[in-house]
Amino acid sequence: MMKAAKRLDTVQEYYFSKKLREVSGLLAAGKPIINMGIGSPDLQPPRSVIEAIQNSFQDASAHKYQSYQGLPALRNAISDFYKNKFSVDSNPENEILPLMGSKEGIMHISMAFLNEGDQALIPNPGYPTYTSVTKLVGATPLFYNLSASSNWQPDFEELERQDLTNTKVMWVNYPHMPTGTNATLETFEKLIAFGKKHDILIINDNPYSFILNAHPISILQVVGAKDVALELNSLSKTFNMAGWRVGMVLGNQNYINQILKVKSNMDSGMFYGIQKGAIEALNLSDDWFLEQNKIYKERRDLIWQLADALNCSYDTNATGLFVWAKIPEGKKSEEVTDSILYDSDIFITPGTIFGSQGEGYIRFSLCVSSEIIKEAISRI
Repeated sequence: MMKAAKRLDTVQEYYFSKKLREVSGLLAAGKPIINMGIGSPDLQPPRSVIEAIQNSFQDASAHKYQSYQGLPALRNAISDFYKNKFSVDSNPENEILPLMGSKEGIMHISMAFLNEGDQALIPNPGYPTYTSVTKLVGATPLFYNLSASSNWQPDFEELERQDLTNTKVMWVNYPHMPTGTNATLETFEKLIAFGKKHDILIINDNPYSFILNAHPISILQVVGAKDVALELNSLSKTFNMAGWRVGMVLGNQNYINQILKVKSNMDSGMFYGIQKGAIEALNLSDDWFLEQNKIYKERRDLIWQLADALNCSYDTNATGLFVWAKIPEGKKSEEVTDSILYDSDIFITPGTIFGSQGEGYIRFSLCVSSEIIKEAISRI
């Protein structure tokens, strides 16, 4: 057989890809598995968004190749959204690039700015894709630790002690996944100053801004941020459109043009109808967020009860689509989650898949109904 490329020696199959096969096998064997592991919204997109895509099918250009930069109306909607929600000004002509999900953007940005042998600063714990994509493009992950003692914010003294000579990009993710901790403007200001000092491109991955978060912020709110920063965002979590694959990256024209060089060689544009649905979503009133958060708050209260039943502790100020819970001292994350899976038929994510700093923690998803969470509580 043809031997695989050497780059694949540096990465493994994504944890959820493997684990969900095991969960599917248990379901096929008749096990009543409750899946609290993955953050795929179970709620429906807004009705008007679905109608927008349905109504688009008869448009003259609906089924043609689309622009690599997306519809002008979509870029305008993103620009207006950032202005209204974050007070961030952006030029829809050259500072916004729609993406087929923000995960695509992680690869595009890495290909645009990382050479083989360069380093990328990656949070620990953090989204595993930052690490795998860095390795796939031949760069080297350089981890920076986050901890509960510092409220999961970067330790800039520790960062300054690292050899940053070959470091080109730094991934940050606030509101943070998996911990749910929000950033502060002070943290973002320090990140921008750090990026300017060391000539490092700072990328904030920001898909959880509006879930159980009364004060959403963007790194682009910081004065001078566009000199050294990009921001990724997504409609997946905010509008229950994960399968639609709609994301965006914002930043200055030079950075966006470099990313476009990669993107335009990797796809042929986003489906027209999905863009029309995205435009409708981005123009929704704040009532949408309020109604969604009522549901998520009820679910989170129940997840806290489940965590209590497992003798876990958690931060009641955390935001986002998950509950990050500390397990009792002396126990290992994967041993705890496997025990719960095999003994109680409940799949919960071990913190270790997000990095070594995730040991001692487990993560619950809010993408399950209150009724199902109550069933999980009764099983425990």
